[in-house]
Amino acid sequence: VFVEKPLCLTLKELTSIAVAAAARPTQLLMVGFNRRFAPQVIKIKELLSRMRAPKVVVMTVNAGAIPPGHWTQDNEVGGGRIVGEACHFIDLMRFLVDTKIVDYDISLMAGANRDSASIQLRFDDGSISTIHYIANGAKSFPKERLEIFTGGALLQLNNFRRLTGFDWPGFHSMNLWRQDKGQGACAAAFARSVTLGAPSPILLEEILEVSRVSIELSAVARS
Repeated sequence: VFVEKPLCLTLKELTSIAVAAAARPTQLLMVGFNRRFAPQVIKIKELLSRMRAPKVVVMTVNAGAIPPGHWTQDNEVGGGRIVGEACHFIDLMRFLVDTKIVDYDISLMAGANRDSASIQLRFDDGSISTIHYIANGAKSFPKERLEIFTGGALLQLNNFRRLTGFDWPGFHSMNLWRQDKGQGACAAAFARSVTLGAPSPILLEEILEVSRVSIELSAVARS
């Protein structure tokens, strides 16, 4: 079963899915969190495996404005922008830090949609992450930037085109001719798992964890 993000919109739905998945341990469940499959993200993951120190991760998402009447803004239909799209970046942080999220919070800018937000995540290994999800930015500015600070070094990924290392041992840069957010690799990984009878490319516990955190953060944003 391949589900385009989000997996679901409520904690009740999430509980039902978790129960169903536990009853069918051989059935493969996958969510389209494609950014963890992007080639530069895979490179970042490899580089981070050599640095075991805690990390500070900052993700800036210049998401752009969506009208209040759009279906994505409807909590009953699209789930709102935190569940509907920011879940991508919560999953990316979870993938890169590679340990459980133990605490989380959200701050919202005042406005009609309340969809410009700063999400704070704290991880089991002491790492912290901030996701700036911005709906009121300039269209001419690139959409996504990732910065990882650890062990006196820095990795910066600009719009899934340019990856640069600053004082990173043995690594300087990895640049692409075209933007690649991992959509093709994500679908290919799922197809490969189905063909080989292998486990899901994303662990079920991570899918459920990211979904729960996204839903709970969205509930705070609506309160």
